[in-house]
Amino acid sequence: MGTQAALSQADPRRWKALALLCLANFIVIMDTSIIGVALPAIKEALGYTQENLQWIFNAYVIFFGGLLLLGGRLSDLFGQRRIFMWGFLILTLASLLAGLAWNEESLNVGRAVQGFGSALIAPSALTIVMMLFSGNPRELGKALGFWGASAAAGGSAGVFLGGVITEWLSWQWTFLINVPVGIIALLVAPGLLGKGTRREGSIDVAGSISVTAALVLVVYGIVTAEHNGWGSPSTVWTLVMGAALFILFLIIQAVKKEPLVPLRIFKAPNLAAGNIALIMLSGGWIPLWYFLNLYMQQVLKFSAFAGGVGLLPMTILIAIFMIFITGKLIGKFGIKANLVIGLIALGGSMLLFSGNTPADGNFVMNVLPASLLGALGMSLAYIPATMAAMSGVKPEEAGLASGLANTSYQIGSAISLAIMVAIAASSTAAHTGGDPVAALNDGFHQAFFWSGIVAFAGALLSLLFIHSPKQGASNAPTAM
Repeated sequence: MGTQAALSQADPRRWKALALLCLANFIVIMDTSIIGVALPAIKEALGYTQENLQWIFNAYVIFFGGLLLLGGRLSDLFGQRRIFMWGFLILTLASLLAGLAWNEESLNVGRAVQGFGSALIAPSALTIVMMLFSGNPRELGKALGFWGASAAAGGSAGVFLGGVITEWLSWQWTFLINVPVGIIALLVAPGLLGKGTRREGSIDVAGSISVTAALVLVVYGIVTAEHNGWGSPSTVWTLVMGAALFILFLIIQAVKKEPLVPLRIFKAPNLAAGNIALIMLSGGWIPLWYFLNLYMQQVLKFSAFAGGVGLLPMTILIAIFMIFITGKLIGKFGIKANLVIGLIALGGSMLLFSGNTPADGNFVMNVLPASLLGALGMSLAYIPATMAAMSGVKPEEAGLASGLANTSYQIGSAISLAIMVAIAASSTAAHTGGDPVAALNDGFHQAFFWSGIVAFAGALLSLLFIHSPKQGASNAPTAM
């Protein structure tokens, strides 16, 4: 591996290859956010209910998060470039299906398959980055800085791009935009990327199926609980089956010779606490993004374009902080302080939204201040949480730790959003007034409030269990 890395380091194509890999990371993360502003248009076109609308988001993140570890394993076994290209082929075809979707079910299937393609792209791309630059620590820090910035840009810029595309083209193009990008990636990848490394081993099919099925069942049970009732047999059995499959997954990992997730990795300092922090961070951030989109369009009656523009200040703030400022703050104060303060700021943002977003509100007073506070919190917390989840692992397990961190974030997103949508729907249904917009807004208030509680709980857990030794600060990405 050291010889391979040293040879790759001399490759004159490495910076062009990095541009392609960062584009891939941008697209993978953008696909979680670009549909946000388009949700009302999709709802009207395909007949989604308010509760089922979340499946456009969750179908993607469930299969993305649930299959990330499998994607990393496949890239190790069959070569990183091959799995990277297979991922882009699957993502491109699935994006075409989603863009041409004719009903709710076809769009959900397209989004799920998009998630599968992205689960192949993300870990193989990161492994290639590490192989290209690991021979030079300074260049590696710079490359990882660009990698992190591409993820931040994808998540935040996707919201604005979704508004522009939905307003000027149509909601279908929030998916179809991936088709030309995917074709370009497939054409240029063979000339820029080496074949990568391969090693002998087996695929933990049982572990992959059990953990993904467990996640699907848990989220489905939460989503349908509002309609079926939390105490109904269908809800209870769905959640029980999801929990049982997750326990089965843990048993498989404990007894299998080559498991998907060797449980010994959780002995690394901060790894478990860092993954919990990522779950809580996504549990606060994703509902903010989701319900703020709906508030601006369904309550304030913003157009899709205006909704995208309304989120542009958040995008700019996140980009500036994560590229230029957060790394310096980590170097000065350590990962723990930044993580805790970031989660507190995110929680405070959600509480502002829960108490200061009236049906007759306006952008300057009721959206902008709280949204900027939330973006600040996300900018401060995301990199420290990721670093905590990666700290202390052996070099040969860095890919696994990265996959775990990404999985935790995506799983936290899916489960938290499902819970918050159920809370919002329950509050809306219990509203006694005759104004449907006011009823909808009451539901949004409850979702904002409880998402804030999740962020505050994450801050408390991080304060108690995250350790911030001196070397943690020195691991801050140098390009941030």
